Amino acid sequence: MRLAAAANEAYTASLAVSELLGCKQCGGGRGQDEELGIRIPRPLEHGPSRFIPEKEILQVGSEDAQMHALFADSFAALGRLDNITLVMVFHPQYLESFLKTQHYLLQMDGPLPLHYRHYIGIMAAARHQCSYLVNLHVNDFLHVGGDPKWLNGLENAPQKLQNLGELNKLLAHRPWLITKEHIERLLKAEEHSWSLAELVHAVVLLTHYHSLASFTFGCGISPEIHCDGGHTFRPPSVSNYCICDITNGNHSVEENQVNSAGNVSVSDSFFEVEALMEKMRQLQECRDEEEASQEEMASRFEIEKRESMFVFSSDDEEVTPARDISRHFEDTSYGYKDFSRHGMHVPTFRVQDYCWEDHGYSLVNRLYPDVGQLIDEKFHIAYNLTYNTMAMHKDVDTSMLRRAIWNYIHCMFGIRYDDYDYGEINQLLDRSFKVYIKTIVCTPEKVTKRMYDSFWRQFKHSEKVHVNLLLIEARMQAELLYALRAITRYMT
Repeated sequence: MRLAAAANEAYTASLAVSELLGCKQCGGGRGQDEELGIRIPRPLEHGPSRFIPEKEILQVGSEDAQMHALFADSFAALGRLDNITLVMVFHPQYLESFLKTQHYLLQMDGPLPLHYRHYIGIMAAARHQCSYLVNLHVNDFLHVGGDPKWLNGLENAPQKLQNLGELNKLLAHRPWLITKEHIERLLKAEEHSWSLAELVHAVVLLTHYHSLASFTFGCGISPEIHCDGGHTFRPPSVSNYCICDITNGNHSVEENQVNSAGNVSVSDSFFEVEALMEKMRQLQECRDEEEASQEEMASRFEIEKRESMFVFSSDDEEVTPARDISRHFEDTSYGYKDFSRHGMHVPTFRVQDYCWEDHGYSLVNRLYPDVGQLIDEKFHIAYNLTYNTMAMHKDVDTSMLRRAIWNYIHCMFGIRYDDYDYGEINQLLDRSFKVYIKTIVCTPEKVTKRMYDSFWRQFKHSEKVHVNLLLIEARMQAELLYALRAITRYMT
């Protein structure tokens, strides 16, 4: 009841503002804002996402009871209804799990104080130059009493948080390099040392925000109107624009001109869907007829791992971080590098030796109670989520495709499942899709709308958002596996 009341109060407040500043549409006189000397910020972007037309995203006020409850929960927990929530609501079951997990990590009882949690979120998001998340958590950090001096740069934060910079760097870009020695240095730093429980909390926060940065860039999330880059005070270009348009989303008509499929004909993209469906049928038949040997499966994994190193985009250019973002982390030149290049050999991480279900889950739950359960639920929802549809097709078993996406991401991180035939990945994931996946997971700051538009061109936006949910959860699990394995090795 309290959540619904909070949402209703916010709605009532917005009505009061629209009545004060009103227009012909809102029932008030136009121009009162000028008389009051109020400069009304105008959104720069058209809706929550730069990639998804606003008309295809659920408008607040038109949602069903379940979604209304989710929005109320989000507003009550965060004091806002952010653009990430408005895009994730394509998949309410996942959004509910996500909000519950994030609320627990940031606001419920735990090893770390509240301002540390938001500062770690800033550190993690900054590693991928994600100004959207950095801006949100700068505000949250100050709201819970964080010292503004820390925001001038990581060197102004306590030494304990500075010491976390190395782990943040490795987790974000090359998690396979994390060793028990990295863990030992954090736990034995004398007066600046971390406890095991604090470190697990920090690791979960770092992996959560690295992955959320991937989602933010992958879905083209627009800046919030109250944040830098989210608004302008320039006069509106549409003559009948008014204050109520901000809340209704009628900022511009330009979005109607956007064609997410680009110049690709409908028949070409339809053929792509049919070809993918046929490959799935053929692979299922091959599975039923014969099973590859363990040697062959291992060989196919190595082939796919090597090939993943040569997947890159023609748009792949270095993105120089802005000073207001780069000050929150050290070693700004450090970024993603494939683990087998330059003569370096990283042993394959075999899931049968250390996996989330049997090892990582119990370690997290023991040191940070209930969080393992929440994360596990989120992993399972993202992995198993299906509406049994593919573009225009219904009653489709998509499990083969979802597993190929998940395992391809883990393959890029050197993680192998002994019971999976990696030959299926090349059959199901074409090059443009692999480019998108690798960019989202490894260098999300380089994602472009062209990449988003170029894969699965006949698929719905909700299906592409689902892909992003798979990508961020697979990435988070991969990072967690390397960090938790190192912690386990330290403990034993």
